[in-house]
Amino acid sequence: MSTSTKRWQRKGTVIMAAVLFGIAAFATTTRTWLNVQLPATAVQTPDLAVSGSDAATAVTAFAVVAITAGLAASIAGSVARWIVSVILVVSGIGVAAASWTVISDPAQGAAGAIGQAIGVSGAAGTVVTLTGMPWAALVSGVLIALTGVWLAIASRSWKSSRRYAPAPAAGTTTDPADSASTVTDPASPDAGNSDEGPELVDEIDSWDRLTRGDDPTNYR
Repeated sequence: MSTSTKRWQRKGTVIMAAVLFGIAAFATTTRTWLNVQLPATAVQTPDLAVSGSDAATAVTAFAVVAITAGLAASIAGSVARWIVSVILVVSGIGVAAASWTVISDPAQGAAGAIGQAIGVSGAAGTVVTLTGMPWAALVSGVLIALTGVWLAIASRSWKSSRRYAPAPAAGTTTDPADSASTVTDPASPDAGNSDEGPELVDEIDSWDRLTRGDDPTNYR
């Protein structure tokens, strides 16, 4: 990536933002979204704490998708990054919509937990109050969707890097000039000393042949 790339266009910055916003949305689902106070006559323990994963299961799913898409953007090509951008936008909208559903109707979000506690989804005198987590999830969803748009714009300046140099094509010939330099002129004095000529004998070989009774001068 060129040094002229602006900070907001850097790949690491965009990808980190997408992943962090996805993690933030997922983290809210592990906290309490709804506090439910049931009628004292219904159960012995009237207070219930409903987590985000129970009140809005879609938020958990969309958050995981957003985290995965953000990580995939780091290795995606130019076309795949557009697909990742769309996935981020859809995931962010899904997180925000699911969060808003719980915010607009807390009793419906707590219906499942209430049903498990007293056997019916609602009872007279039940009080359901929101915590700040649904709002935090809503904000995270909006940020995830905006990051998808951000990715689509910033990734246009990203350049694909080649990790490995391409291997030479099969049948590639060497430079004729280099090949010609290795050819020995038959008329030159070194023609008889080429690799295909008689093997030269050093002093050690001559001494070994002499000890065997051979005449070493025949090999010179």
